[in-house]
Amino acid sequence: MHLDGLRLTPFRGLRYDSAKVRSLAAVTSPPYDVVVRPDGVHQLETADPYNIVRLILPHTADPAARHRLAADTLRRWEAEGVLVRDALPAFYVYEQQRGDTLQRGLIGALRLTPPEEGVVLPHEDVMPQVVADRLGLMKETRANLEPLLLSYRGDDGERGATAVTERVVRREPLLSTDTEDGFRHRLWAVTDPHEHAEITTDLATRRALIGDGHHRWATYLRLRQEHPGDPAWEHGLVLLVDSNHHPLEVHAIHRVLPRLAPEAALRLLAGQARCRPVEAPLKEALRTLDDSEGNAFLLYGGGTYQLVDRINPRLVADAVRADRPAAWRELDATVLHSVLLDQVWKVPDQPADISYLHSADAATTQADRTGGTAVLMRPVSEDTVLELARQGVMMPRKSTSFGPKPATGLVLRTLDEESAER
Repeated sequence: MHLDGLRLTPFRGLRYDSAKVRSLAAVTSPPYDVVVRPDGVHQLETADPYNIVRLILPHTADPAARHRLAADTLRRWEAEGVLVRDALPAFYVYEQQRGDTLQRGLIGALRLTPPEEGVVLPHEDVMPQVVADRLGLMKETRANLEPLLLSYRGDDGERGATAVTERVVRREPLLSTDTEDGFRHRLWAVTDPHEHAEITTDLATRRALIGDGHHRWATYLRLRQEHPGDPAWEHGLVLLVDSNHHPLEVHAIHRVLPRLAPEAALRLLAGQARCRPVEAPLKEALRTLDDSEGNAFLLYGGGTYQLVDRINPRLVADAVRADRPAAWRELDATVLHSVLLDQVWKVPDQPADISYLHSADAATTQADRTGGTAVLMRPVSEDTVLELARQGVMMPRKSTSFGPKPATGLVLRTLDEESAER
């Protein structure tokens, strides 16, 4: 048995006192990068004055002041008893269920390891400005406010992390709440030292793939470098899911190009790709995209859809890096960014020119609002993601959306408490 894999440790979670808030559902939020529209932030802020969005997406004119505001808010909520620390260090079993979708995993503090060790496998590039923003927020709050989503491959058996998880869910949960998206969330604390040892021993033989949270992972590693020898910064909050028992869902992330009018997008594609109108509602248009062969995209703008495929192979060969594996060269996201965005449309790679949205509905709505073009994408298979990650090959940023994503606000990890205990 090799013990150079995942090293998950229990921690004393900071959680909402349900008596101090309207409801637990009213104070939770999707991950920060899913809440992208100002109206989405406003909706969460007005759901309850203590909604977690005030910590993960505080807004003031100055970024430094914004992060300071989040830190001050966090400390005030602790002082008011809105957020209360659990008495004992725990691993937290977390379950999400909606219809036939059931996901269970373990939340804990994962010891950070250098990328070259291959214990945690990222698969996407990150945007420096997003890492800088999360870095400022974590530094000021000295907290991990939302867990990354990681998957690993466990074993069948009567012992191990998954066996503990499946035993624990037969007990009374710490909390249960239903959110507006239809998911029921339940959380249990595992405080038994024997179960801790069972979990720790099993995970020490595992590797994990980052499903969601590449920017926060990059931030964790930066903070570890900036605080050498500080044990609190050597760990980061994660949710580990055994994908052999609870396979993650993989969805696409769509692009909106607010400064590229749909007419201009189609004009520039003339002679470089085949463009065909799709006269159908969004769901049917997406099915047409899913059924397409080769690289294909669904463009939306001005109330109409266009299926784009059969991209000029010579243009693809010239624009796509030849020193990468075939699985990377053939990705829709690779062709979109290397060929269409860089060569055909010449869209700068900056936030003002490209927005990333997890919902196709939200993407088309934003395209209508800005007069721009939405590029709707297909999901990538988890096997393809894992194949490239094992080779150390990064996919283009925002190539995948793994889920279900953990709700933010059910359990937080603060570093001041851990530093004091040590």
